[in-house]
Amino acid sequence: MTIAVIQFSASNCDRDTHHVFQHVLHAQCEFVWQDDTVLPPGIKAVVLPGGFSFGDYLRAGAMAAHRPIMKDVKRFAESGGPVLGICNGFQILCEAKILPGVLMPNHSNRFICSNVELNVTGGGYGALKYYAKDERITLPIAHHDGRYYADEDTLRQLQTHKRIALQYVDEVNGSESLIAGIFGGPEHNVLGLMPHPERRSEMCLGGTDGIQMLRGLYV
Repeated sequence: MTIAVIQFSASNCDRDTHHVFQHVLHAQCEFVWQDDTVLPPGIKAVVLPGGFSFGDYLRAGAMAAHRPIMKDVKRFAESGGPVLGICNGFQILCEAKILPGVLMPNHSNRFICSNVELNVTGGGYGALKYYAKDERITLPIAHHDGRYYADEDTLRQLQTHKRIALQYVDEVNGSESLIAGIFGGPEHNVLGLMPHPERRSEMCLGGTDGIQMLRGLYV
C-alpha cells in the first residue's frame, strides 16, 4: 500500500507527515508534486499536509486548490478513496469544494499555536474509526485562518448526516459549533481538520493521540 503526500509550494508539514507514515506506522509513503496531473497507481490514501501554500495569498488554500493534481484528488475522493487534509490541507479541501464551508481568520485575528482538547464527535467513522465516539484527545493547532464557517443549512446537514468529525472542547477560534474537523465524501472517506495529528504521534512529541487517526486513514 502507498500513501501519497501532496506537496504544494510552501507546504511545511509534508516531511513530518511522511516521517510518521514511513517510519512510525511503517507504511510506504511517497511525495506527489502539485503540478502532477494524476496520482501514482496503487495509491491507498492521499494526505494534504499543513503549511502556507502560496503564502496564503487571496485566501488560505485558494491557489493550491487549483493546482493540476487537485482534479485527480477530487476524483479519488468522489470514488471513495481516503483523503486527509490537515490544517492548510483542510483549507485546500474546502477551497476545492471537496468539503463544504470555508476556513476564515480566527476571531482574535491572531495566529494561535497551542495544544487543544478535542471531542472526537465522529469516533467510529472513517479515519476516526479507532476512536470511541466522543472520546477526548489532545492535539496541537497552529493557524491564523482556522475559524470554520458554513451557512445554517450546511451546518444542519453536517449534523444530520454525522459529518462533524471533531469539535473543540473549549472556545478556540470562533468556529461555528466549535467545529475542528469535518467528514466528506460518499462514505465519510474525506476528513479535514485544523489540528495536527502528525505532531502528536510519538512520545517524544508529548503524546500519541494522533497516531490512530493516521492509521485509520488506510487500515
